[in-house]
Amino acid sequence: MSSSHEIFSNLQNAKGEDIMAKIICIDDDLDVTEFLRITLEAKGYEVETAHNGEDGYEKACSFKPDMIILDVMMSNTTEGFHTAYKFRKNEELSLVPILMLTSINQEFNYNFSMEKDGEFLPVDDFVEKPISSKSLLEKTERLLTLPKEEINIKGIKKVI
Repeated sequence: MSSSHEIFSNLQNAKGEDIMAKIICIDDDLDVTEFLRITLEAKGYEVETAHNGEDGYEKACSFKPDMIILDVMMSNTTEGFHTAYKFRKNEELSLVPILMLTSINQEFNYNFSMEKDGEFLPVDDFVEKPISSKSLLEKTERLLTLPKEEINIKGIKKVI
């Protein structure tokens, strides 16, 4: 019997064949992207990494991910936000769920949440760094199975 991780990491193509979910991880911290890559690949996901919003966006356009994991603060404190808006404006990537990683609370004493910030940020979930492997995999599985009509495209959703 398959574990729940195997069930969620597998998607099906038009022919009904299993394919592995593709995830792009965008963070300027090389240790974070390495942790994300190792954790996700261990569960069978295909992972691409980038270390800034511009490279991440370009790679995502060709990689065609099933999910995006995106840091808030990279070359500046709002790069992740701008990158999220850019993804949502791209017709091919607009329905890809976005998990926003943040350490902004450590820098500015501000906690992001879907309840108060989902109204203006077009992401599907927030997580404070550091994230545990267990939490990462749970959030990944949930977002990969999120119905398309529940994707927070315009930043108007309060709670998922």
